[in-house]
Amino acid sequence: MTDTARNILYFTFIAVLIIGTGMMTSWNLAITIMNFGLISAIMALGVNLQWGFAGLFNVGIMGFVALGGLATVLVAMPPVGEAWAAGGLRVVLSLILGAATIVGAILAYGALPKERVRAVGMIAILVVGFFVYRAVFDGGVQAVEAVNPANAGYLGGLGLPVLLAWPVGGLLAAGAAWVIGKTALGLRSDYLAIATLGIAEIIIAVLKNEDWLARGVKNVVGLPRPAPYEIDLQNDPGFVERVGNLGLDPVTASTLWVKLIYAGLFAVVLALLFVLAQRALHSPWGRMMRAIRDNEVAAEAMGKDVTARHLQVFVLGSAICGIAGAMMTTLDGQLTPGTYQPLRFTFLVWVMVIVGGSGNNLGSVLGGFLIWWLWVMVEPIGLWVMQVVTSGMADGYWLREHLLDSAAHMRLLTMGVVLLLVLRFSPRGLIPER
Repeated sequence: MTDTARNILYFTFIAVLIIGTGMMTSWNLAITIMNFGLISAIMALGVNLQWGFAGLFNVGIMGFVALGGLATVLVAMPPVGEAWAAGGLRVVLSLILGAATIVGAILAYGALPKERVRAVGMIAILVVGFFVYRAVFDGGVQAVEAVNPANAGYLGGLGLPVLLAWPVGGLLAAGAAWVIGKTALGLRSDYLAIATLGIAEIIIAVLKNEDWLARGVKNVVGLPRPAPYEIDLQNDPGFVERVGNLGLDPVTASTLWVKLIYAGLFAVVLALLFVLAQRALHSPWGRMMRAIRDNEVAAEAMGKDVTARHLQVFVLGSAICGIAGAMMTTLDGQLTPGTYQPLRFTFLVWVMVIVGGSGNNLGSVLGGFLIWWLWVMVEPIGLWVMQVVTSGMADGYWLREHLLDSAAHMRLLTMGVVLLLVLRFSPRGLIPER
């Protein structure tokens, strides 16, 4: 079988899974799986850019995804006028003072003479700057968070169209990746993994605790949407008439239509990023990145700046994850920092890349769809299987209860089994790198 025929077979199988889900359960569930599969494929593309192209082991994916979600709030939500009047300018001024302190310390490092004078000068600038920053920041934050804390208690956003938040999410994640990369990319791969995981935890902890920024664990709900609301479609006589001619219920049809709009938008973004990733892979830059991945010493001996190239690809991959995070928050319609679990969902994205095929963009897309379908559907399928297996057992029998309870663990069990099977029989993934 040729590579093209095999790839067509794989994606046909994914289509059959999604269509079968719609026919056996509901089309709402099937399209929801497809939407999150599109987002997962974009995340897998970003991770594949870092790992498959350059060999960078980044386990801080959820931190960049969370920054994309934060960008949705900062761009699309309307500003809270009372909060800005109460302490918004003080918060902004404190952030400027904090940035100025860091810049001042960096300039002092280059200007002051070496040894003790440089160390004392930098410490003095940082300590004084910190106390000035906190003196301004704390009062502003208290004033902002005291404004209608049940429904607001934060500064809000810019009130711009939500689609603008997607590229802004990428830029925000790219900026954070640049700062992280300048400090962490010189580390060995295992230390880089620990550093990125720790930084992701810090980012999520900030989102959970800084209520003035995005309400913390109180969550931001009611985010603007790029699609119409279902209730508006149900009250539209033209829409009701059209779906009635097709024999569809307006409530179900409105839900499906909104989800299809999201699917179209996500598919356009995925197609654009996939084309760009493919062009990068087959460009001289892509060949250079793979040469660096395979042998850093040889590439450096040929005059390549390994650290600079690692920083480039780290920023690009993180930006793609930030775009995916903004898209996911837009689809959910709310920002919930408590759902960003770095270890759990970072592991899931890595399984997508490994199963699909590290170093192959098409394989990452395949892995995104396949693993997400399994993640959603394995538990209900496992429960059905256990019910069939235990149908002949008496109610309350210990083995029946044990088997039915074990269905809740089918997700993680299946991920582990799939990963082991792929690593055993196709260690380079379902669509290996050429």
